Amino acid sequence: MAQTRGHLFILSAPSGAGKSSLLNALLSKHDDMALSVSHTTRSPRPGEENAKHYHFVSVEAFKALINNNDFFEWAQVFDNYYGTSKQAIESQLAAGFDVFLDIDWQGARQVRELLPQVKTIFILPPSKNELEQRLNNRGQDSAEVIAGRMAQAQSESSHYNEYDYIVVNDDFNSALVELETIVLAQRLTQKSQATRHEALINNLLSN
Repeated sequence: MAQTRGHLFILSAPSGAGKSSLLNALLSKHDDMALSVSHTTRSPRPGEENAKHYHFVSVEAFKALINNNDFFEWAQVFDNYYGTSKQAIESQLAAGFDVFLDIDWQGARQVRELLPQVKTIFILPPSKNELEQRLNNRGQDSAEVIAGRMAQAQSESSHYNEYDYIVVNDDFNSALVELETIVLAQRLTQKSQATRHEALINNLLSN
């Protein structure tokens, strides 16, 4: 079979919806899927490795990449910059990997402007009560912070209609199957299959 180009996916969700857990579970099942590694100017946190969790760069280096138009999307969050490298994504797609961008709706808009064919997926929690419970169960934030996260989650969720697919993360295993189904279905499109099975198709149609 011929090597086919990978597909690019955007995965977005409000905090607490379980996006990272779903994505990690999916990637653990498929060695031909990968998470895009973003660039950032913030300092590494304990346990984070360069080029694995982020590409850690200086503000000067980041701004040089912006000036060179090297990012699909980038944003400044408080005092730090975050961005998705065009070159890094292109090399993974060319190698046949399905690549995921873990970005918010604003970043998704930027990428769609450059790549209208990108497939976008929004993860929703099953309810406001469940979302608040999940945020409380983390045991990391005060009631005030959680209230702020809930308001932010509602704001982010209002952009669900900008996405191609919605997965409601009520039962984790069911949500994982739905996410995996979306990704695998892209591999079965006529264009992908025609490339993958070019020799077979040519043989079937030959006289």
